[in-house]
Amino acid sequence: MIAGGVHHVDLTVKDAKASLWFYQSVLGFMGYRLQTSPSGFDFDLRLPGAPFTSIGIRDARGPNAARSHDRYTIGLHHLAWTAASRQDVDAMHARLIEIGAKVLYPPTDYPEYGPGYYAVFFSDPDGLKLEYVFKPQD
Repeated sequence: MIAGGVHHVDLTVKDAKASLWFYQSVLGFMGYRLQTSPSGFDFDLRLPGAPFTSIGIRDARGPNAARSHDRYTIGLHHLAWTAASRQDVDAMHARLIEIGAKVLYPPTDYPEYGPGYYAVFFSDPDGLKLEYVFKPQD
């Protein structure tokens, strides 16, 4: 066990069923496996020797459920996943293009975030900003 590691994150979307194709493609690429739950969908990652991680996709509720996501208001700004290599980032970019996802910034070096930082930034169907990043020796 690694104390302080992230066990799970739940993301709220306008329509979990409508976003399922996107998350199946993106998270499936990373090795996550779909689990259906009463409250939405969970994507679990179980790797030998690594802590369990889960990403949940839930339907938005309440009076603001239909509003567009604004990462500069209270809530999630963006979520980043670790890639195994620069080639992995490039392969994710190819997957995003293939599925017609919105790519915010194609794979690029970001030295301002540290030596070797290489990432692609993209968004889900509701505008949640997501990132797939390789950083050597992280």
